[in-house]
Amino acid sequence: MSRFVPPIAFLLALLLLAAPALAQPNFQTLLVGVDHRTVTSLDGDWHYLVDQSPAQALYTGSGQINDRSYAQNTHPDLTGPHNGEYDFATAPTIKVPGDWNTQVPQLFNYEGVVWYQRDFEAQPKPGTRTFLHIGAANYRSHAWVNAKRVCDHEGGYTPFDCEVTAVLHPGSNFVVIAVDATRLADGIPGVGIDWLNYGGLTRDVSLVTVPTAFIDDYNVHLAHGAAFQPGSTELTGYVHVLSGSRDQAAPAGTAVTIDIPEAGVHTTATTGADGRAPFDVKAASLALWSPESPKLYKVTLTSGSGPQQDTITDDIGFRDIRVDGTRILLNGKAVFLRGANMHAEAPVRGGRADNDQDVATIFSYLKDLNANFVRLCHYPHDERMERAADRDGIMIWSEIPLWGGGIAFDNPGLYDKAAFMLNEMVRRDRNKASVILWSISNETRNSPARLEFLTRLANQARRLDSTRPITSALNTEKIEGESATLPDPFANVLDVIGINEYIGWYTGKPEDCDNMHWTLPQKPVIMSEFGAEAKAGNHGPVNQRWTEEQQNSVYLHQIVMLNKIPQLRGTTPWVLMDFRSPTRNIPILQDGYNRKGLISEDGKKKQAFFTLQQAYKDRTLGRPE
Repeated sequence: MSRFVPPIAFLLALLLLAAPALAQPNFQTLLVGVDHRTVTSLDGDWHYLVDQSPAQALYTGSGQINDRSYAQNTHPDLTGPHNGEYDFATAPTIKVPGDWNTQVPQLFNYEGVVWYQRDFEAQPKPGTRTFLHIGAANYRSHAWVNAKRVCDHEGGYTPFDCEVTAVLHPGSNFVVIAVDATRLADGIPGVGIDWLNYGGLTRDVSLVTVPTAFIDDYNVHLAHGAAFQPGSTELTGYVHVLSGSRDQAAPAGTAVTIDIPEAGVHTTATTGADGRAPFDVKAASLALWSPESPKLYKVTLTSGSGPQQDTITDDIGFRDIRVDGTRILLNGKAVFLRGANMHAEAPVRGGRADNDQDVATIFSYLKDLNANFVRLCHYPHDERMERAADRDGIMIWSEIPLWGGGIAFDNPGLYDKAAFMLNEMVRRDRNKASVILWSISNETRNSPARLEFLTRLANQARRLDSTRPITSALNTEKIEGESATLPDPFANVLDVIGINEYIGWYTGKPEDCDNMHWTLPQKPVIMSEFGAEAKAGNHGPVNQRWTEEQQNSVYLHQIVMLNKIPQLRGTTPWVLMDFRSPTRNIPILQDGYNRKGLISEDGKKKQAFFTLQQAYKDRTLGRPE
């Protein structure tokens, strides 16, 4: 049973550590279920200005945030004071949500600061609070409303909500957001990423208005005991209510109701001193969520009454996921995870995936592959992905971007950032039935500092959510001749072990797979990455690299090897679709793309796609137990 709510004070402390130069105190929370609230969309055309390095409009000479430059949104005036030589009113526009890389050719490889501005109308009402919701902005961002800084955020892939109640006024208002996509050695991810560093306001932006007392967080799930109980209809969780101002909890005894009409649930609960109202209730009937039957229920949560009533209705599925020895059990049944990796890259049009059509195309690829699982690498994706997976019955591995080598695991500040991002991911998506695994890292180098850091983070993930297994993708295997082992002490910390290996591409030849013997811990194993590169339409002999034939050969030999790993419980080859990566610099063959996709960036399926499609259809790859 998971009823842990990270204290808002902890989140604020981390926020202040990341941004010590706030012009005035601001309150920042993370509203759960924003996509199920009525909001005022700020999507559309925004004016933008480029702040070339060293970004003198955003940063002062001492590196502090400059609140007196572009954030003021003044205009040149022939008779007035000098305004710093900028003007949003006559600046070009860019679409939000969207990355600047694919919208402005001159900014394709730009990694710096871009300022965004737009006007909007507002009619603030007494007894309400309004938040500026930003679905994601890569990487550091600072927002001003009517020239007052309302929030600062670090992290490019998770949402944040900044209170603007005190700075709004009736009629015309303006918002200015500075987004800095500069890669940082102490950022997450760091400087050496293997994907295009899409910058900008890459997900939806909106205004969210709620009563003074409102529901900011909730967790509704099937009771998770020591063992799965077939036929169980017990639901449990909490509703958290804020009241007054800033992070003040609702008074103890505040009533909330939980209604799930289709399941025959109507119950009330009351908040404690921490603003959290825990509940346990038995449903009259309950159909559990699974890929074969992705049942979702309308769950309505209410706090307060009259003008101060706050109501949110979410679509939630109920299921049980756990590990038993070397098995992964969904609702008590052993499952094999037939999947693929997927970057948040928009099919065909390119850029960041940020709309319903992008997501529909990606899920059509997964369904065509006969997949029941997807690894959303290497960061939390747009919330539309989880919503689609909930509806379509696709299970998800969700990950924070602790990626690759060179991470300063002995840096306490870096741990704080990782814990903050982990909380944002879990808090946003813990009510999504499709999300079955939390991943805390990918391909990190083995060291004592790394073991301590990631063990702490894994335990924090379990405190945040005790109902899901914890995993990571490891590339610390040791291959000697025909023997492969995983001498990594961090594997002992994980519930499910992910292994990234590229036998036949980076290591050895495809046929080396045939006689490879893996000796692994007695835990469920997902081969979280394997594959080879091929340019779609490039054909040749099976031993000629970069051809579809050679890529397909790697898959055929990998399947032979994978089927001999007794604790293998899932496969996610790298990668579903070709994606942009500036480090891939072989002209004609790559042209700035990682070509390990089963499908090209413009939707062409390669030979290996059909090989894996058939193996998934016939269940000739892997066993659930």
